[in-house]
Amino acid sequence: MKLGVFSPALADKSLDDALSYLESQGVQMIELGTGGFPGTAHCDASVLVRDEKKFEEFKATMARHSIEISAFSCHGNPIHPDKEVAKKFDDCIHDTILLAEKMGIHQINTFSGCPGDCEDSKYPNWVTCPWPDDFGKILDWQWNEVLIPYWKKTVAFAKEHGVNKIGLELHPGFCVYNTQSMLRLREAVGPEMGANLDFSHLVWQGMDPVSVIRELGPAIFHFHAKDTRIDAINTAKTGVLDTKPYSDEIHRSWIFRSVGYGMDAQQWKDIISNLRMVGYDYAISIEHEDSLMNQYEGLEKAIAFLKDVLIFQSKGDMWWA
Repeated sequence: MKLGVFSPALADKSLDDALSYLESQGVQMIELGTGGFPGTAHCDASVLVRDEKKFEEFKATMARHSIEISAFSCHGNPIHPDKEVAKKFDDCIHDTILLAEKMGIHQINTFSGCPGDCEDSKYPNWVTCPWPDDFGKILDWQWNEVLIPYWKKTVAFAKEHGVNKIGLELHPGFCVYNTQSMLRLREAVGPEMGANLDFSHLVWQGMDPVSVIRELGPAIFHFHAKDTRIDAINTAKTGVLDTKPYSDEIHRSWIFRSVGYGMDAQQWKDIISNLRMVGYDYAISIEHEDSLMNQYEGLEKAIAFLKDVLIFQSKGDMWWA
């Protein structure tokens, strides 16, 4: 496995400075935001696929450092009911695929997206229950008329350009948000669809990390190291479906934490061990969004924590048996 960082946490630094900083911290990989929600602070796919001079400058900057690119990430909602919004995210995904092709990288990360409830909707409609029956009809329309056709078309484009892994972050608010929805889309579209697995969005839904890893297995394409702490006091009163701002930490049912401040070291060791057991031996990419720490203290604590938890070397032969 290799220790990585997701680039938005370093948006105040140039790419050159961000890579130098990561090298000084012993980080081995970077997951670069190329547009959409992660922004374009270090890597603007829409520019780099059209401006050869800037692309060569980008390549030269990467070559000066020992940091590898684990994936290009363009999280967004390409099936948003507002066609203009959807097009911006869709264009970003396509540009990111073309950039990956130019760089010889075979993986991108994004969200599945979420449409509205009909062609005339203005906003996404995330369905969370089966009754009244209206919700089931919405789900059928979203999946069969929008989600599956979109990703079949996009995967075909990706394969034409050498990208054979599209990692979806399982995220509430989008159609793919848990193991079942991930595997359903993978079955409908193909093995090119997999998970950019991020437990910060799963543990507050009540999912067990090890069970999720065992269920997804080879469908795990990339991994976000990010933590969540559930507030037992607030959850006991209001449950886990919480729409209060992330900045209102003391009243929320859960908040994002730096790695090690949500789940303990043994839980993270179990996660890493089970990732290896199902065959995942790639990037462990830190996404730092802890609102109780500044970006560098939180990031450096996560790096130090994971250095002690990750399994870096090949397991080798079983010499004792």
